[in-house]
Amino acid sequence: MRAPAAWTVRGAAGVLTGAALGHTLWNGVAEPGAALAFATLITVGELARRDRRDPLGRHPAPLGSAGALAYALLGQSAGQPTHHGVLQTVAVVVAAVLAGIVPHIARGRGPALDHLSRRVLTVAFAAACFQPLYNSGRLEQRVGQGPYLVGFLLFLLGLTALCDAVLAAALTGARTGRPYGPVLRDELRAQLGIGSAICATGVVMALGTAVAGLWALPVFSVPLLLTQLSFHRITAIRTTYRQTITSLARATEIAGCTRPGHSRRVAALSCAVGRELGLSERELTVLEYAALMHDIGQLSLVDPVPDGATAGLPDGEARRIAELGGEVARQTGVPAEVAVVVERQADPYREQPTAARIVRTVNAYDDLVGGSRHPGGSLAALERLRLGTGHDYQPEVVECLARVLARGGRDRVVPVPPG
Repeated sequence: MRAPAAWTVRGAAGVLTGAALGHTLWNGVAEPGAALAFATLITVGELARRDRRDPLGRHPAPLGSAGALAYALLGQSAGQPTHHGVLQTVAVVVAAVLAGIVPHIARGRGPALDHLSRRVLTVAFAAACFQPLYNSGRLEQRVGQGPYLVGFLLFLLGLTALCDAVLAAALTGARTGRPYGPVLRDELRAQLGIGSAICATGVVMALGTAVAGLWALPVFSVPLLLTQLSFHRITAIRTTYRQTITSLARATEIAGCTRPGHSRRVAALSCAVGRELGLSERELTVLEYAALMHDIGQLSLVDPVPDGATAGLPDGEARRIAELGGEVARQTGVPAEVAVVVERQADPYREQPTAARIVRTVNAYDDLVGGSRHPGGSLAALERLRLGTGHDYQPEVVECLARVLARGGRDRVVPVPPG
């Protein structure tokens, strides 16, 4: 059912885009100056966005999104009523977005069709909720032009953000096969970050243009543009930090303590299981760092563990290596939560935090699949994990791991993407 839902969203966006462009070409552009100004703002916003998407497939373009919402909620320009309507709003936004993504497409990093479909339907939803009410005069009769109008616009933007999250969750679920509930939670959490700034800026742009005219657009867009640049710098710092931890985790492979690629496989699969369990982005970051560093305690051993496989060690030896890893992790300056997960990964699962339960289970799975003791591969390894759910591995984590593997292929583990 997920694939038909995704095609329904894409098809609805395509039909709406065709109708909007045809209507605008046939009837002409109302208030061409305002349309050109907002189209320019949206295009600049698309040009300013980052090429690289986030792990959930988002393509953040805060300035372009705020400009599109502002045009959808525009009722007046310098005190004069506007008449662009829903279909022209969609047509202008689509044309501006397409113009802005051309350089990204030329570099082979343009946004996917799902991203464009979401943008079309979200803007259409906001415009359909506002434009008919405003143009008919019913909105002014009921809420006026004072603070009640601002409250109505904020409420409408909240509904628009919810609509965008629902669409994004449906498309992401269809693309990745993840359960809808955890994906929707991720999207709603994402809306609380930069999404709040986008909505607030969209309202301010619409209200400012209504009073001061189109000169309000560059004035109110500068703060969001500076915020976007700051986010870019923060993201670059986090990327560098993550690369440092990844390089540090490879020390166990270079020293011959673990098999090549083990830490990266465990990190990638742990994050997939964490998303399946509905962990937040903050919790997923801690989980990824801990999974990358989970074997770092082996660097302190005089006699290395054969093949680096700690899953078959006696409990006391496994805990000693985990405690050594926690001490090493603390000395590297990683967040305290990461060191705790590394330190407690060998404890009985009932005494562990969720991240430690995931790391222990996924590490054991990779050790079992990579070793010669279980030539049956993934199925035999999962059966061994299920037999250990009484003490060593949490049953829910093992079943989540099985579902993730079933969606990605029996023995397929997606590596952590660089950066």
